[in-house]
Amino acid sequence: MILRQSSLQLLNHRSSVQNKKVCPQESRYLAVFPASRPLGVRNRILEALPHEELARLLPFLEKVDLKKGEIVYITGDDIKYVYFPENGLLSLVSITETGSPMEVAMVGNEGGVGLPVILRDHMIPYDVTAQFTTNALKIKAKALQEEFDKGQTLHEFVLRYLSVLIAQISQGSICNRFHFREQAFRRWLLTVQDRVNSDSLDLTQENISNALGIPRTAVTKAAATMQRDGLIRYSRGKIIILERAKLETDSCECYHIIRDQLRHFLNK
Repeated sequence: MILRQSSLQLLNHRSSVQNKKVCPQESRYLAVFPASRPLGVRNRILEALPHEELARLLPFLEKVDLKKGEIVYITGDDIKYVYFPENGLLSLVSITETGSPMEVAMVGNEGGVGLPVILRDHMIPYDVTAQFTTNALKIKAKALQEEFDKGQTLHEFVLRYLSVLIAQISQGSICNRFHFREQAFRRWLLTVQDRVNSDSLDLTQENISNALGIPRTAVTKAAATMQRDGLIRYSRGKIIILERAKLETDSCECYHIIRDQLRHFLNK
């Protein structure tokens, strides 16, 4: 559903009173839309925008519910919409010529999918799938492009996020190449949990195998080792994280690098 026009009007009203003395009748709007949590938007990029910029985007934002396993884009698709997750997790997957998949990055409520459009590239370069049930806000690519081209806060935040996304892809490649599979698996599990915010993760061997680019037998071996060490409980299609602190300690530095970048990219 499209976010209501009445909300847009109230946001515009809030912007108009910021530079003048607020009378008692007007002050109630300031309480309804506190600066720290505009309209309950839960995507970090959109949430951090100044009210006037968010107000311009509101008429174009549409709430969508993506089911686990739902395909958002296939490599080569025309980018018609940009998706800003509010929870859950979208997986960006590259496919080799032989059909072997490998996850190149994850996107949670810190970012967006379909952002190549800001560079006038309307072809998606990877598959995008909902790894978990995901609520998102989608916007037509043209509408986002027009706001981005204004060169204001959205412009800066999207560029910062893309820089972090590139760093995430690079760090993941380093991790998968130079670190033990068990370490890469721990890094990946921690990153998933950060996005999903749950100790219980519905993940199949196929999900994990595709994400890390390793055989299912390697997934079984790594999961068995972590279960024996008391870090997780592993059963068919489900992983329960039991000792997150120990999991972090045993993970490689790649997890901490990616996590810290994602935490602070909007605060520079």
